[in-house]
Amino acid sequence: MSQQDLHELGVAELAARLAARDVSSVEVTQHFLARVQAEQLGAFLATNADVSLAQARAADARLAAGERSPLLGVPLAHKDVFVTRDFPTTAGSKMLENYRSPFDATVVSRLGVGQPGTQGGAGMVTLGKLNCDEFAMGSGNDNSAYKPVQNPWDLSRVPGGSSGGSAAAVAARLVPAATGTDTGGSIRQPASLTGITGIKPTYGRCSRYGMVAFASSLDQAGPMARSALDCALLLSAMAGPDPDRDSTSLDLPATDYAADLIAATAGRTGAAPLKGLRIGLPSQFFGAGCAPDVLAAVRGALSEFEKLGATLVDVSLPLTELSIPVYYVIAPAEASSNLSRFDGVRYGHRAANYSDLTDMYKKSRSEGFGDEATRRIMIGTYVLSHGYYDAYYLKAQKIRRLIAQDFQKAFSQCDIIAGPVSPTVAWKIGEKSDDPVANYLADIYTLSSSLAGLPGMSVPAGFGAGGLPVGLQLIGNYFKEGQLLGAAHQFQLATDWHQKAPEVSA
Repeated sequence: MSQQDLHELGVAELAARLAARDVSSVEVTQHFLARVQAEQLGAFLATNADVSLAQARAADARLAAGERSPLLGVPLAHKDVFVTRDFPTTAGSKMLENYRSPFDATVVSRLGVGQPGTQGGAGMVTLGKLNCDEFAMGSGNDNSAYKPVQNPWDLSRVPGGSSGGSAAAVAARLVPAATGTDTGGSIRQPASLTGITGIKPTYGRCSRYGMVAFASSLDQAGPMARSALDCALLLSAMAGPDPDRDSTSLDLPATDYAADLIAATAGRTGAAPLKGLRIGLPSQFFGAGCAPDVLAAVRGALSEFEKLGATLVDVSLPLTELSIPVYYVIAPAEASSNLSRFDGVRYGHRAANYSDLTDMYKKSRSEGFGDEATRRIMIGTYVLSHGYYDAYYLKAQKIRRLIAQDFQKAFSQCDIIAGPVSPTVAWKIGEKSDDPVANYLADIYTLSSSLAGLPGMSVPAGFGAGGLPVGLQLIGNYFKEGQLLGAAHQFQLATDWHQKAPEVSA
């Protein structure tokens, strides 16, 4: 393969080429930067070629010294809710326009090359920051304060949200991998709508330090790439305890998911590598609310799992329909609290003209926040207010616990739960702008597992109406990311949906 085709390689393949010294990190970075600079999808919000190439030279120096980290020298880009020293961080909002953080988020530092004079992380090269819905609030990436992101499979359609810039960039081969965040489905849903692989780990697997907060009890970082193997490589570097900086991070040792996946693959040769795996199909995920073309693709993917030896069993998640009202009480409540820090005083947007402190607060927040952020702040403030806390927020938390219990009952009958990620393929940009509830309904299959804090992923499973991608959702029990990645990897060894690329690649 020539250097002109480097973008056709995934993370693992690029890492192998770099380790063999067939190509340098500088050459790979230059190749991807040229593609990024030509992109017209709206996927990137910030780039800095000088910074990226300096990181690439540092990675090449580590490679020349004999280091063989599995991600060393491979480029990636970060969703613009992870703070970065070398790139502005806006969270897709005018409130943080041109904001520069004095430090890197833990996820950024663990994946990165490292600052001069400091010990580096996994050695990946940052190409820039990726567009997202404002403060990660949205399902289509059309809530960005700067520009909507286009789906590379159909430029008139959304890529999903809120990690739409990450998904579009990976699908269009602008980057081999990207970081995303998932609060109610914001990794899985855009991965599904753009035909890539993405995983939301168990809540607490990845540190939230340096992630601009939306809903603190739900936000979780995760990788987005083309394959389960590539996601495993990134998650191995991203995950791990961060007790000094994130009290919600799990006190569990880092896991080499990629090594475990490869070892499991080597030990499961033959016609039925997934023999003994029980896949639960919730009746609530396969009803009339899901489009026929999506169901057909999902059913086809499940047939492949059966061929690999897995057994399909019927299960029930009876409180699925309550996940939307529960989520849209809890998440806005936490957003109202988290976003109160953006008041025009310490950092962020400050109105140019105001009469007193109260007027400055009002004008700064009115000018800085977009419609969806304002809507959720108002909802959250309402449900937390005196007289409504018990009626709404406290009751939602009780139902949240019942939703988690539903999953545990289902996992007594199966190992993995499967179903669609989104009830439809990608919709037209602006199609749901005037109906926020329609946007909320797009998350019906992803919200419940987020409320329970469970790991889940989207795996490319075929195409639906208009030749648009459909993702298969796999949900695991707590701390079972390795099992999810292993099942997805076996499926991808038997199929090639994850290798399909859109005609519009930049």
